[in-house]
Amino acid sequence: MTGSVASIQRHPLKSHGREELASGRLTAGEGLPWDRRWAVAHDAAKITEGEWADCANFSRGSKAPRLMAINARLDEAARSLTLTHPDRPAITFHPDLADDQARFLDWVMPLCPADRALPQRIYSAPVRGMTDTDYPSVSLINMASNRTLGQQMGIDLSALRWRANFWVEGWDAFAERTMIGRRLRLGDAVLEVTEPKVRCLATTANPATGMRDADTLAALRTRFGDQDFGIYAKVIAGGEVRTGDRVEVLA
Repeated sequence: MTGSVASIQRHPLKSHGREELASGRLTAGEGLPWDRRWAVAHDAAKITEGEWADCANFSRGSKAPRLMAINARLDEAARSLTLTHPDRPAITFHPDLADDQARFLDWVMPLCPADRALPQRIYSAPVRGMTDTDYPSVSLINMASNRTLGQQMGIDLSALRWRANFWVEGWDAFAERTMIGRRLRLGDAVLEVTEPKVRCLATTANPATGMRDADTLAALRTRFGDQDFGIYAKVIAGGEVRTGDRVEVLA
């Protein structure tokens, strides 16, 4: 089965905005460069400095749906991040600088429910991204699956809800559910599919508004009896991946 890369997305600050890329260079054993490079630890976090930590330690869209409407733009050379949101003025800051972190916290606090754990500081692990898996991974979604689920729900379902790195066009709907353990070639890179991506309440929020308006989880349970949508993969062989590149199931 073949397809093509419809979009490449990274999320420099975990759960706080997405950025579309024309291309990305993958390296074996690593994730998409700069994806989830930083995360926002909340005031109940239990983390070990410099190490990967579970998503429960961070502010995220499942608990603060308004975060889902953030867009991001990363200046890699300056290590500065610009975030925009329909209800907030744009902000540009350096996630590694303490003074800038304080400005960011002032900016994001109005988007966070007061009855939940509140953002406290920006956290990072230098050697890897803060992915939801305990190993470096990239995530993929199937655009035909997204359209089919939207039709089932009677809405135009934005693929941005799923926060995936690679969007694949050309596969049969839900064909990705048969790919666990298989290898894929994306452009010049080779991936090994490791597991399905189990979804949370973040996907019920509209990425244009940050308001919960679609019960994606109920729709998945009705169709499949689970909350899986999309797949995780490890990078086995590195290489450049560009929008429009061929996606091929190898074995």
